[in-house]
Amino acid sequence: MTIPHDDRGLLLGDGLFETVLALDGKLVGLAAHLDRMAAGCAVMGLPPLDRALAERLMGEALAGVAAPRAAVRLTLTAGSGGRGLDRPDAPEPRLFATAAASQLPSGPARLITSSVRRNEGSPAARLKTLSYLDSVLARRQAREQGGDEALMLNSREEAACAAAANVFWVSEGRLLTPALECGVLAGTMRARVLAAAGRLGVAVAEVQAPGQTLRGADAIFLTNSLIGVRAVSSLDGVELRPSALVEQLAAAVAV
Repeated sequence: MTIPHDDRGLLLGDGLFETVLALDGKLVGLAAHLDRMAAGCAVMGLPPLDRALAERLMGEALAGVAAPRAAVRLTLTAGSGGRGLDRPDAPEPRLFATAAASQLPSGPARLITSSVRRNEGSPAARLKTLSYLDSVLARRQAREQGGDEALMLNSREEAACAAAANVFWVSEGRLLTPALECGVLAGTMRARVLAAAGRLGVAVAEVQAPGQTLRGADAIFLTNSLIGVRAVSSLDGVELRPSALVEQLAAAVAV
């Protein structure tokens, strides 16, 4: 697809995206991803998502990938518009999909706290919008410091998320994760982990906690639709021990 120069997604980041795992040609958890994009359209004042078209486009993109494990990205822009911030009276969103082979990361992640802050007061913090510059910069900073992923705090210095994942930690047998009010995206894998913990009888809390709290955690792990559950081996250079609970949760949500 050729994107015109007046596309609002290109010029202003006015749009949404979802990244869906595909295994052996099957889209995993597609309904949850489309539900989130549809909810995002409502928040952003865009026309309702055409779910049938979205699924067809993703299937067509996936058909061109031979790998058994792939990432399929669905992108929705607010369509074309004139100069400035205001959308046309009747926006015509542009929807397209791409797909590529996606390997599961090997081993646990080294987590580095980034100086880039998450804006918990912004509606965009809880939407999967096309504007991901903060995450791009946070991940780059982590990589420059020898890490695999960035831990992002919000403007209140509370733990929020990773650059491209939700964050969980274990403390005294309890499973903790930042509340959505911290400027957190409601991750589809995050929801699955919370549900799995409930089935396993693990005490769970969504909290507003200072970033320093994670330094005393027994274990930390990351989640998103592509990595599932990925343990963290160190936070800012301080080693963490393997956790049986993290392994149990990873097995519970494995596909």
